[in-house]
This record gives sequence, structure tokens and C-alpha cells, in this order.
Amino acid sequence: MTGDWLDEIRWTSEGLIPVIAQQADTGKVLMFAWMNRESLALTVEEGHAVYWSRSRNRLWRKGEESGHRQKVISLYLDCDEDVILLAVDQHGGIACHTGRHSCFYRKLVDGQWQAVDPVLKDPKAIYNHE
Repeated sequence: MTGDWLDEIRWTSEGLIPVIAQQADTGKVLMFAWMNRESLALTVEEGHAVYWSRSRNRLWRKGEESGHRQKVISLYLDCDEDVILLAVDQHGGIACHTGRHSCFYRKLVDGQWQAVDPVLKDPKAIYNHE
């Protein structure tokens, strides 16, 4: 596979592209993250999501600590060529470090953010260092 397809992407000035991960079979939005050129190429090559962690300043293979990997079913580029949509199969059903299925678990209700999705697994049971 040549890297020509990577040249069609409109990367930010930091060399990143925003990525939305969506559960392939339900369409539920799981999370938002960033990728750089290397992480996107590795995602395609390995078949599992590899992101660029801005907080860690390094490549981050989703599930490297938790085991909750994301198998990539398909990958889409938006019409402006500046956002990636990953359709994934979320292993273990947990995408969020809080132990929930989705990172988008808080809903604005009457002017307050309320958790509307349950914790599926205690994060202390997922991550050894917490």
C-alpha cells in the first residue's frame, strides 16, 4: 500500500487529524481522539486503532493497558478531508477510561451535566496503576 492516500488528508499545523470512533454495528459514537500520519498508517496496517496521545506525546494503541482494543471495520474521510471516522468493533464493550461504553456519557439536562450511561466495569479493575 502506498502512502499517497495519506497526502490527500488536510492535517492540522501540528500534523494531526481529529478522529471519531463509532461502534460499527450500532452507530453509537464511542470517543474522539487524534491521529498523526504514523498512527493512521499503523491503524490501517494493523487493523486496530492507533491514536496520537497529545497528553502522553506518543503513539497510543487503544486498549494497550485495558485490553479494550478497537478493531477497525472501515475508515472514512469527510468531504473537507480534515476529519476521520472509524467504524470499529469495540472489544470488551468499553471505550472510555471511566469504564463506560462511550466517552460521551454526560448529557445536558436542565442546565446540568448528568451521567446517563452506566459504568460497566470499575476503572480500578481495568487499570493496575489507578
